[in-house]
Amino acid sequence: MSAPVPRGRFSRLARLGSMATGVAGGMLMEGARQLAQGKRPRISDLLLTPANARRVTQQLAQLRGAAMKVGQMISMDAGDMLPPELAAILARLRSDAQAMPKKQVQGVLDANWGVHWQQQFHQFSFTPIAAASIGQVHRAKTKSGQDLAIKIQYPGVRESIDSDVNNVASLLRMSGLLPKTLNIKPLLTQAKRQLREEADYLREGGYLQRYASLLADAPEFLVPELCSELTTPSVLAMSFVGGVPVESMVDAPQEERDRIVALLVRLLFREIFEFRLVQTDPNFANYRYDTESKRLILLDFGATRPYKDTMARAYRRLLMAAAAGDQQAMRKAALSLGYFDASTQEKHQLAVLGMVDIALEPFRLAGVYDFGRSDIAQRLHAAGMDLALGRDFWHIPPVDTLFLHRKLGGMYLLAARLKARVDVQQLAKDFI
Repeated sequence: MSAPVPRGRFSRLARLGSMATGVAGGMLMEGARQLAQGKRPRISDLLLTPANARRVTQQLAQLRGAAMKVGQMISMDAGDMLPPELAAILARLRSDAQAMPKKQVQGVLDANWGVHWQQQFHQFSFTPIAAASIGQVHRAKTKSGQDLAIKIQYPGVRESIDSDVNNVASLLRMSGLLPKTLNIKPLLTQAKRQLREEADYLREGGYLQRYASLLADAPEFLVPELCSELTTPSVLAMSFVGGVPVESMVDAPQEERDRIVALLVRLLFREIFEFRLVQTDPNFANYRYDTESKRLILLDFGATRPYKDTMARAYRRLLMAAAAGDQQAMRKAALSLGYFDASTQEKHQLAVLGMVDIALEPFRLAGVYDFGRSDIAQRLHAAGMDLALGRDFWHIPPVDTLFLHRKLGGMYLLAARLKARVDVQQLAKDFI
């Protein structure tokens, strides 16, 4: 299914306004229904209906761009604090973008490559092979025989980032679909910054080449080749790579699943401690697997962030302290990373350190860690809710720390999905 991406500021705002109107109408209908049944409905019950959540999700998926990204980020970063119905439906935004119709794709490529661009191609498929929040991917073959994947940015995305994010956040607040006590300002700041970076395909192309160079000594990884002559700020051209979705390897032999996750763990260590460069988007779709060559395919470098030496050293100290069970050293490392500051109450410092201890459990425990049997995600959720419900601790760690945690969380989710068993501590020894 395809739908045009609204381009103008007013057309996008009108879509958001219709979302709010639809939510309000849904409230009235649900209220009337419950009153007819002799019930006295609460406002929160009327707002948080699955129908209202679907209205929000559908509008964000049609708008795409920043409007969709803020829904994704709220789902991923604040999911533990949202009503379950909203968290589950917003989570669909990670993969439910609607594709642009052919005419709009043609318009974007005309603007970027000139009106005679099709003369360069032997074949170009207008049906996308993937669609996400800020762009969709098409397959093409040039007349010289290059098999390419072409990522095309939705029109108007770059220009609408700030207004989209602000408008969606305001409407979600006004609709009541977000708890009033939830402070999403840091998430909105993240969404804007990340979108500005992801919307620059020249920047992403540079990181694509950088990772290919950094991993030249690691044949177990495959990074697509950049086609620089067809790449612009709004169009990214690279070699097409096949493979299967990495999460589809759930039925592969245990040894193969273990190896896939071990590769990702070691890659993360190299990113932090060697490259000082981390691809921070944990979306499973960023990884594929070649079942014949046994290579892990890395895709999408839009969310790549450089990390300072000081931060890498602080994380090394934190991992070393966790492995040694040294609470005082962990506290010092956590303080330097910004998990809390000197004014933070003792009980809150201990609560945060408890969460850090849980998060680092695979690094802390000697021997093979069985992610398939681990309840680490549930324990982190419970600890996070306890801290959030206290309402007297609102310290937000630095953005780089938040992004790294998201990457780590995504890796844990994939490891659990694949039921991998990995000696994480042994892998860490080369780096800490």
